[in-house]
Amino acid sequence: MKNFAKSTMLKFDDALEIVMNSISSRRPGTERVEINRAFNRVLAEDVASDMDIPPFNKSAMDGFACRRADLANELTIIETIPAGHVPKNEITINQCAKIMTGAVVPEGADCVIMVEYTEPTSDNKIRFTGEQTSDNICLKGEDIKEGETVVRVGAKLSAQHIAVLASLGCVKPLVAVQPRVGIIATGDELVEPEQKPGACQIRNSNAPQLAAQVANAAAIATNYGIAADTEEALDGMLKKAIAENDVVIMSGGVSVGDYDLVRGILKKNNFRLLFEKIAVKPGRPTVFGVSNEAFCFGLPGNPVSTFVTFELLVKPFLLKMMGYNFKPIVSHNKLEKTITRKKTERDLWLPVVFTGDDKVASIDYHGSAHINALCEADGLICIPAGVAEIKEGTDVAVRQI
Repeated sequence: MKNFAKSTMLKFDDALEIVMNSISSRRPGTERVEINRAFNRVLAEDVASDMDIPPFNKSAMDGFACRRADLANELTIIETIPAGHVPKNEITINQCAKIMTGAVVPEGADCVIMVEYTEPTSDNKIRFTGEQTSDNICLKGEDIKEGETVVRVGAKLSAQHIAVLASLGCVKPLVAVQPRVGIIATGDELVEPEQKPGACQIRNSNAPQLAAQVANAAAIATNYGIAADTEEALDGMLKKAIAENDVVIMSGGVSVGDYDLVRGILKKNNFRLLFEKIAVKPGRPTVFGVSNEAFCFGLPGNPVSTFVTFELLVKPFLLKMMGYNFKPIVSHNKLEKTITRKKTERDLWLPVVFTGDDKVASIDYHGSAHINALCEADGLICIPAGVAEIKEGTDVAVRQI
């Protein structure tokens, strides 16, 4: 696996490839969990059906089960069939059974006529008043055949998947173990959110933000708090995080200032840095390293940079560790107003909002410290490196967040 010199500013696609390819060296394993704890987990084996679904021909609505050949005739009601009960009789000429939605269609019947298209003619007799009818029968096995693979390995289990697993009797699915992710915020200027910042201080917003993003990526976050800008503080906290996690995320301290110590501490702890700079704005001083014990992302300290680099690099990485092929939700919209910029050496990611009529507009955005701009954003658009202007009316890809 290649690693790049400190001076090399790597293209984003190359950085993403390096990050994703590194996973092959280490995965967190699998485990069985109760179905009620399986939401948002990644399935680690194919699940096949142990039965036909529906398991019998069932009525799609409340009505009368009868023979299509008898629709022009007066029909005698021979029984009522509630859902969950076995029919007692076979339907023969000019007979019908009153039937409820989901109930077993009796032998001999080949359609169910809706109650709304019938009228009583006398006790226990009805007549079809419509001109024609659909069968209104859900056929045995029309949804799923016995033995058919229904949910495949690598699926991220949504509420819909949970319902399907329950219908298949898969109450302890095999899923990927969730990666454990240690989060360290660095910087003498930081105080915890419950504290009132003093002069020259700011609250630590990165760690709670990253913990939420990790949870959204189906992994497990541990917040180790704030490390001071000293080698001793960084080294001690990093060692603890490495020992307890599969992945460590450090925010801040990754640039080239006198107090940016993260690179050196990572190397001291036997991390091989595969890149130290990417051609993305915000997010240029992003670091990625691999050791025998863990992976580590060093993300920039400004909160928008932290947010964006996590979404672009860390989220797909964590999900792939569990065997899930993450694909962001992308829509294509027309740009409402022209966007221009002067510096074009990096991909620029800008927050945008949907404005209606299939259009999208950039948000008032003051740079990588302006985290509240993202609260109003529906997504991000990328202005590629080398592009100085995107004109009004241009079709742009919106990566939803």
